[in-house]
Amino acid sequence: MGPGSPVSVTAHIPVDHYSAVQLAASTARRTALDQGLAGALPDQAAVLASELAGNVAKHAQNGALYIQPLPLRTGVEIIAVDRGPGMADLEQCLTDGYTTSNTLGSGLGAVRRIADEFAVRTRPGTGTVVSARLGTPGGGPAEGTPCVGAVRVPADGETACGDSWGLAVTGGVRTALVVDGLGHGGPAAEAAELAVRAFHRDPAQPLPQLLRAMHRALRRSRGAAVGLLRLSADGVEQCAIGNVRTLLLARDGIRQRFGGQPGVVGWNMPEPRVQRVPAEPGTVALLHSDGVDGRWTHAPAPFLTGLPAPLLAGALVHEHRRSRDDATVLTLGPERREP
Repeated sequence: MGPGSPVSVTAHIPVDHYSAVQLAASTARRTALDQGLAGALPDQAAVLASELAGNVAKHAQNGALYIQPLPLRTGVEIIAVDRGPGMADLEQCLTDGYTTSNTLGSGLGAVRRIADEFAVRTRPGTGTVVSARLGTPGGGPAEGTPCVGAVRVPADGETACGDSWGLAVTGGVRTALVVDGLGHGGPAAEAAELAVRAFHRDPAQPLPQLLRAMHRALRRSRGAAVGLLRLSADGVEQCAIGNVRTLLLARDGIRQRFGGQPGVVGWNMPEPRVQRVPAEPGTVALLHSDGVDGRWTHAPAPFLTGLPAPLLAGALVHEHRRSRDDATVLTLGPERREP
């Protein structure tokens, strides 16, 4: 998915039976084809999904796959999340072809070999999170691009998602958006899309001006809650109307919580206020709609807050999503550097 492109809904596939493996494979192949991946790439995407879903079906509990287009570039991402048992020896499990009837890990070596981006974290007794990404040859992430994770799922029983997100990278400045259209279904999705379009028209504007532009764009919609975050060498800026949550995380927990002003963008928006804090190296920025239960912040698990950005979005949705509401999570980690 290129910058400014419409954000696709994430396919959520619960892995509660081995039959989910075939569904995961066909969903990944279709997503790759929809993204324009050619040659062997759609079949490789299917293999990634099949291996990850098979692992969960055989060895884990309460697992699911999240399949979607890649953020920021053309390709497909498969995220696998489960709640145990975890892997006692991760390096052994990542050996290509390694398998055992007692330990999670069958096929993970092949997944790491096929994917052009791969990340995994595991903790015995807690579970495992894996992200496998596959894009066009030579189109991998460049040095200086942000490490991004995103998941966007509709409420149970809905196909349209009333939440969405946007991300703009201009020079060394990253500006992130999460929008939550009031309610869910088609009208909420329309409001969210209007906000995303307004955001991408000129994302380098000061945050209050961006909110005012979205306010004008949403006047004939049902309105939305909007959270904006800007990361630059000068620090972190945040501006939000409504209940989009924004946090800065470090490995040892939550470093900063930002509040939102009461109101509805498009209806009764107050004069936006900007909150500013210094930037800390290594932190991960997180924005999420209220489709993710905010109580997770009361006593966050160190395993969760220590996850890198590509894994954090999937894990947070999987563990703390309110299934009756749309849910969107956007995470931004440190920029990639050449080793």
